[in-house]
Amino acid sequence: MKHIQPTTFQASLGRLKKAALLGLAVTGIGLLSSTASLAQEEEVPGNIKWTIPFGVGGGTDVWARFFSPWLSKQLPGEPTIMIDNVPGGGSINGANLFAVRAKSDGSDWLGTSASTQYPAMLDDPRVRYDYSEWAPILATPTGGVVYAQPNLGENAETALEAMLAQPVKLAAQNPTGVELPVLIALDMLGADVQAVFGMRSRGEGRLAFERGEADIDFQTTSAYLSNVTPLVEAGKAVPLFSLGVLNDEGKIVRDPAFPDLPTFNEVYQELNGEAPSGNAYEAFRKFFASGYALQKLIMVPKDTPQALIDTYRQAARDFIDTDQFKQEAAAQLGPYTPVIGDTVQRHLDDAMSIDDATREWLADWLKSEHGAEI
Repeated sequence: MKHIQPTTFQASLGRLKKAALLGLAVTGIGLLSSTASLAQEEEVPGNIKWTIPFGVGGGTDVWARFFSPWLSKQLPGEPTIMIDNVPGGGSINGANLFAVRAKSDGSDWLGTSASTQYPAMLDDPRVRYDYSEWAPILATPTGGVVYAQPNLGENAETALEAMLAQPVKLAAQNPTGVELPVLIALDMLGADVQAVFGMRSRGEGRLAFERGEADIDFQTTSAYLSNVTPLVEAGKAVPLFSLGVLNDEGKIVRDPAFPDLPTFNEVYQELNGEAPSGNAYEAFRKFFASGYALQKLIMVPKDTPQALIDTYRQAARDFIDTDQFKQEAAAQLGPYTPVIGDTVQRHLDDAMSIDDATREWLADWLKSEHGAEI
């Protein structure tokens, strides 16, 4: 065996160390280059197109235009957020278009509402979009109140008792729209509701109530606070119950806008001695969640880089906790805090998944009670 002199061995070892260090340096440069390239690929786009599948001036359009400057200011680089109104089909047209055309680089957002969620849940044949292919950034909840004519009773207890003892009329838009969970709730309570469909809006239903053409009515929080509270104060309407709100664990609790009003769940339990359950309640809970607890949503394609999704969610978290946002949001959103990120995803996944037994019950109920087919 050939022996290497110590000096020769040390020189060889030195050369090996240098080669190794050079290799690590080159590898490090490569890693830095890859990381920098990845970071560059995941930068917030300078221009974001926010598709709103409703016309200008509608509730979802106003909602988006309220949020867009807050989001733009909070996001890195303060991108320009352009509202793109694509009305038609009750929001189905714009959502279908987004599903086909939206890019996954963070530059395309979609604003959805209950009228986007419900057709997907009901397997409307016009729907070409799938919520499982989108990821939520933020959701804003709303609530609602069912109220009665004072001739049914001067307080909630007597009015509710009278409502359950005789047929009552409700002026509504359609059986598969925003009133769907309300109709299910009333049916579960045992009310004989004669729904008169064809109203062009909930406001039109309220006017029918004010004219005495409807015995009961329902309004979402903003409309109730602005238009029905004066009726209650004047003794022309009696509030019965609210739908409630979802807490982070997915449990229905009292609505912060109406803390003194019992929820539907509470009224049901008081009347029946047990909490609501079964297929009817599952249908109520899911349509309540998707139509009220998650009434309006900001969505992006699911294959948008997770780093961008996280950035968008964090931007929302950063501004919703500020006093200025809370003050300005009170008039636009009511006393509801936007829900962000994983909580939205969890609630949305639950709401949009309807098992066969619940779907079968719902189809039979809609056909037998309201002559509607899904």
